[in-house]
Amino acid sequence: MNGAEGGESRAALPEDPCQVREVLGIVGDKWSLLIVRHLSEGPRRFTELKRAVDGISQRMLTVTLRGLERDGILTRTVRNVMPPHVSYELTPMGWALRRATAPLLEWSITHLTHIDAARAEYDARPDTPSA
Repeated sequence: MNGAEGGESRAALPEDPCQVREVLGIVGDKWSLLIVRHLSEGPRRFTELKRAVDGISQRMLTVTLRGLERDGILTRTVRNVMPPHVSYELTPMGWALRRATAPLLEWSITHLTHIDAARAEYDARPDTPSA
């Protein structure tokens, strides 16, 4: 097929595939999309995100938030009160990422039980190779 399917125009890919791989790392990251999903409900403080994203450590949440801020996916706002009030909010690019990945997140939720069953079936096979 050509570069424009169904009348949609596609942006030219950068010459350096490493750049694309870096950007796709945002989407493939274990925590980023979950954080983006929770921020789609509105601005959140660090502790709210920590409670909402099951299993994430404080350090990993900090690292992920910094990366998303650096990539322009979210903004970090500090209000100088005691104690300081820090909140995170999606940028327009973050909202575009949320819209683009919403079907993937919904697919994940819908198929989670099927994936668990397939894994259990695979792991129970006598011919399953060990890692």
